[in-house]
Amino acid sequence: MAHTTRVHFGITVPQISRTWEESKTAAIAFERLGFDSLWVCDHLYGVPRPEIPILEAWTLLTALGAVTERVELGTLVTPPGFRNPALLAKVVATLDRITDGRVVPGLGAGWFRQEFTGYGFDFPAPRERLEQLAEAAEIMTRAWTEPSVSFSGRHFHADALTLSPPPVRRPPLLIGGSGEKVTMRIAARFADIWNNLAGHQAALAHKVAVLREHCRAVGRDPESIRVSQQAMVLITEKDGDVEDLLARAERIFGGHMGDVRGPMAIAGTPDTVAARIQHHVDLGCTHFVLEFFGRDTRPPARLFAESVIPRFR
Repeated sequence: MAHTTRVHFGITVPQISRTWEESKTAAIAFERLGFDSLWVCDHLYGVPRPEIPILEAWTLLTALGAVTERVELGTLVTPPGFRNPALLAKVVATLDRITDGRVVPGLGAGWFRQEFTGYGFDFPAPRERLEQLAEAAEIMTRAWTEPSVSFSGRHFHADALTLSPPPVRRPPLLIGGSGEKVTMRIAARFADIWNNLAGHQAALAHKVAVLREHCRAVGRDPESIRVSQQAMVLITEKDGDVEDLLARAERIFGGHMGDVRGPMAIAGTPDTVAARIQHHVDLGCTHFVLEFFGRDTRPPARLFAESVIPRFR
């Protein structure tokens, strides 16, 4: 295959029901394998039950920044309702300094009511949470580039906010979510990267068209925002092992991570997986946040890194 656009391969770090040692070991291995970025989910409870252990996202990301050297580091995704966005902008700037410009903050509206109320945060209606998302995106992107920011919104305020030291680079902002009327319009206004949720992977072509229309509506070049896809990857060397892998993934995940048998599913042998990646690229997606299947995700990640990534370099 011939490729003119560089494809970015991110990978999720084991975080739910995992120890720090497991997360750290996997992250170091993923960097050595050649993945471009590491991603953690910003949940305070292990979905779908509070008693499921999960490491807090920004603490974990900071620790991973200290044990890696090259990979970018991001959240998929942080709800503004968890943290004041001015303070979060400071956290991002500090981590960007520590890691020499490797942070890709991801924002989303949030959806899991129980973790909001459990920690004492308000969980307003979707419209208000989306208003929070837009206000947070504006505060944060301005704070990373302007010497002083004052902002008075319905949900958040900042009075002559100054970040010192500033981030090494203006951190590229990812906004995740597949809502076509509001979320994707917010992404068109503020995001450098828009991420399509795994559950909406089958609709990627339509979502890209919607995103481009929103970009045109707000006066933005659609090519200036990168399209990202969150995706489960099921990869095996042998054709005979594919069906068992698909059946196990369906049993464990249901449709939460998308249809593992659909035409957009990134599942099968390396040849099939590479062809599915190429199909995404043809639709305009050049950034992936991949989740590999299994307790220890290093073996499938290694197979992907050795047999698929070189085809896109």
